[in-house]
Amino acid sequence: MLSSSFKTHISQVLDCPIKKIEPVSGGDISTTFCIYTPTERFFCKVNDSAIALDMFHSEKAGLECIQQTNTIRVPQILGCGKYEGRSFLLMEFIESKSPNEKDMDAFGHQLAKMHSCDGGDLFGWDRDNFIGSLPQSNNNHSDWPSFFVFERLLPQLKMANENKLLSLEEIPSENALLKGCLLFFPKVRPDLLHGDLWSGNYLISTLGDPYLIDPSVYFGHAEVDLAMTRLFGGFSSRFYDAYREYIPSEAYENERKDIYQLYYLLVHLNLFGKSYYPSVMRLLKTYFSQR
Repeated sequence: MLSSSFKTHISQVLDCPIKKIEPVSGGDISTTFCIYTPTERFFCKVNDSAIALDMFHSEKAGLECIQQTNTIRVPQILGCGKYEGRSFLLMEFIESKSPNEKDMDAFGHQLAKMHSCDGGDLFGWDRDNFIGSLPQSNNNHSDWPSFFVFERLLPQLKMANENKLLSLEEIPSENALLKGCLLFFPKVRPDLLHGDLWSGNYLISTLGDPYLIDPSVYFGHAEVDLAMTRLFGGFSSRFYDAYREYIPSEAYENERKDIYQLYYLLVHLNLFGKSYYPSVMRLLKTYFSQR
């Protein structure tokens, strides 16, 4: 729970009195609370880890980047800081509901519009951020295969080796990774990605508005977000149909889905351990068997 002095600090950030604070579910990495004032509710994440403040600043920057596209909603950020050794991120509370087909139709359209915004000429972002609690490097590259190999696959593969989850013999060479990607990656432009778009990272408000939360943004290939939506489910066929009304499918999309999902499976391998090893090895052997 939060100390009385921490509650006072949050009250000062909000510039209004707090009636009560209740723990809420949904925080895998941080502890989460609903804060009640006389007129409104707010959502607050609290974390006392050494990297928490950097994670929250990255999340704040990602939400603001999405908001600037004027395509899809994100919660408004009201405060981000550190007090009594605990970092916090304070934002608008979104009352959510289970989505219907109309909601998923709107979500698909709005995500496609976000992906259609001009992302410039470089893949990456102007800062590194996090995928879950793991560091995510966003060094700029002028071509997509190089970015995906050097900023996505290789850091996770090296981490898995350091964590004794993959041996050096099981890790493809840089050359094999690049060759495998070049077989299936089309020439693409940089699009703004949510970066971690599973079913727990979107909300449908009670008014039917889609919201993106907990982003790991960067500029990359739009299909990365779609690949993540398909990894664990939770997105209806209407969502994909609506998305494809704006951005049609391209050849080898299924192969790219596998390769893009490999990144997220490596992340889960490094976060949660050996249960993800078989899925990782299947994809490494399928697409990158030559060292």
